Amino acid sequence: MPNPFNQQIIDEFRANAGRVGGPFEGGRLILLTTIGARTGTPHTTPVGYLPDGGNRILVIASAGGSPRHPDWYRNLLAHPQVTVESGVFTYEAAAVVLTGAERDAAFARAVEADRGWAAYQEKTDRTIPVVALHEIARPGPPRINASSAGAAVKAVHDAFRRELALIRREFEAGSGTLGAQLRVNCLTFCQGLHNHHTGEDMALFPFVADRHPEAGAALTRLRAEHERIAVLVEELRTTLGAATDSASIRADVERLTTKLEAHLTYEEEQLIPLLDG
Repeated sequence: MPNPFNQQIIDEFRANAGRVGGPFEGGRLILLTTIGARTGTPHTTPVGYLPDGGNRILVIASAGGSPRHPDWYRNLLAHPQVTVESGVFTYEAAAVVLTGAERDAAFARAVEADRGWAAYQEKTDRTIPVVALHEIARPGPPRINASSAGAAVKAVHDAFRRELALIRREFEAGSGTLGAQLRVNCLTFCQGLHNHHTGEDMALFPFVADRHPEAGAALTRLRAEHERIAVLVEELRTTLGAATDSASIRADVERLTTKLEAHLTYEEEQLIPLLDG
């Protein structure tokens, strides 16, 4: 059973699709469920994470700079298959502890994004572990934490809105030079958005078209907007690969934000009443 502080965060996280207040407000947070190394029972812990591109994220076993590794880290050493809740999606993941240069580079990115990680390392003699959580592929659609198809669309859209708002705030808080972790955050967002729109084009939109022929004009517009957004995403990828300062990248992010926010709102207005009607 989590301590009362953690349990409050877990309850709030699950009730609000990953949104919480307090010390985690506005940050990137997951619920990590591990199997107890000694007890064999599941334990759920709120943990901050770093995007890392592809199908993995990074978590850091800082324990606030404690001389001991946190319980969740010792658990995953014994049982490396874990469960991740993002607020929208729930999935199984394989935990891999990073070592050597890969660990050092990942930790340096974390410090670049938030100096608090360096403060934790300075408080302890242990080398703070960095763990990659690799999503384990499973057949069928993703497990979305929503009560209906329309609610699932809204939950996924809101997750993109929150991540984009985080990226924009990180640009504003930066020193003018694009940090390595911020670059990864942008690229991860781009890939996630591409995957989402591809899934809609291949599955959701044909499903709606088959059952609601009257939505044809809206679906045509949404597909066209996907193509335009894909162009903006590719422009951002190109800029990320070439630019060393954040000004030009911020401009690309703003263009993408404006187009994407309008697209998400229009899609919700057109499709959610049909999906939940």
